[in-house]
Amino acid sequence: MSEIRSELKYASSHEWARLEEDGTVTIGISDHAQEALGDVVYVELPEVGTDLALGEEAGVVESVKAASDIYAPISGAVVAVNEALEAAPETVNSNPYDDGWFYRLKPSDPSELDRLLDADAYRGEAEEG
Repeated sequence: MSEIRSELKYASSHEWARLEEDGTVTIGISDHAQEALGDVVYVELPEVGTDLALGEEAGVVESVKAASDIYAPISGAVVAVNEALEAAPETVNSNPYDDGWFYRLKPSDPSELDRLLDADAYRGEAEEG
């Protein structure tokens, strides 16, 4: 079974979001999503400074099996991207919640986090899907 961390919020599209102490939100894909994709070989991330709307395509993750869009689970401005993924995209497979994060947003509406799934609700969706 995939690891689903209780301190994170999740989107139905399998992105996770973590509110940081400085008010930014770190975004990545869930352990369930990386397992479904298989070996990640490429990650396309948004540009720093890009304003993303809730649900907007933010990038692409490609594996040996498939390519999948990454969506913004909340709206906001991109303030950082994980440049280490350019050289080591497989980090998404080995450590999706820590070193394998994709980008950070300064949320335009922090209350959007409250609309995301908690760990139990996401676990239910992941098991059904």
